[in-house]
Amino acid sequence: LCAGSSPEPGISAIHAGSQLQGTPAVPRQSRRRKSMAIAYEAGQGEGAEARWEPPRWREQLQRIRQMRSGRDAPVDEMGVHRCYDTSAPPEVRRYQVLLALMLSSQTKDQVTSAAMLRLRRRGLTVDSVLQMDEESLGHIIYPVGFWRNKVKYIKQTTAILKQKYGGDIPSTVEELVQLPGVGPKMAHLAMHIAWDSVAGIAVDTHVHRISNRLQWVKKETKSPEQTRVALEQWLPRDLWKEINWLLVGFGQQTCLPVSPRCSQCLNQDICPAAKRP
Repeated sequence: LCAGSSPEPGISAIHAGSQLQGTPAVPRQSRRRKSMAIAYEAGQGEGAEARWEPPRWREQLQRIRQMRSGRDAPVDEMGVHRCYDTSAPPEVRRYQVLLALMLSSQTKDQVTSAAMLRLRRRGLTVDSVLQMDEESLGHIIYPVGFWRNKVKYIKQTTAILKQKYGGDIPSTVEELVQLPGVGPKMAHLAMHIAWDSVAGIAVDTHVHRISNRLQWVKKETKSPEQTRVALEQWLPRDLWKEINWLLVGFGQQTCLPVSPRCSQCLNQDICPAAKRP
């Protein structure tokens, strides 16, 4: 999938507001109590149960970083962060990021990248897509996965962006997921890449699969969205953006969906799912 959140800077330095924004002021002592409630699963103070985290996750993460140091996976060369026109105005770049994400679902990075290049050659803007008929749009984006549905979603979403957001894209996950054809993973990646804001972890099939294989979730999860919630309960927030980029490339090159290359993985000796000699 074309879903890599790159460690490169995002398009905009605009950041999402604090979760505390807009809430009534509380006494300083009360804030400290709230912090303790987050840090522990049950109880407070001495003897409280420490928040759960996987036993060797830091070591596993560092080894994945080492394996990803070449930055030569498909997501590195053709991911969404490389699909937009860097010379376009900011709102056009953000729109192109969103379109690339919509095309990337159930589609290899190479196919998404080629489709985006064809669209950009036609002048990829909100207005140009609105003026394009569905047949022409379908011809350009084919053979991305589920291209017929994506044609409809792209036309509907583009019309909403024109009418409601002045041609730009929303700057919150809550608004992004209301757009036709935009799910949680796309919304979080749009926040990462288009707005340079981290509102949550972008979990695709690679992140979902590897998190379960490494047992980075307390109990097995059945969907990427369940995995996102589970990871956000323990993974330090300063890793939320990096983890997508790391695991997507790792999943494309080593921890494959079928026949993972365990013999080439530096985590073979400490991975619960590893096939060992």
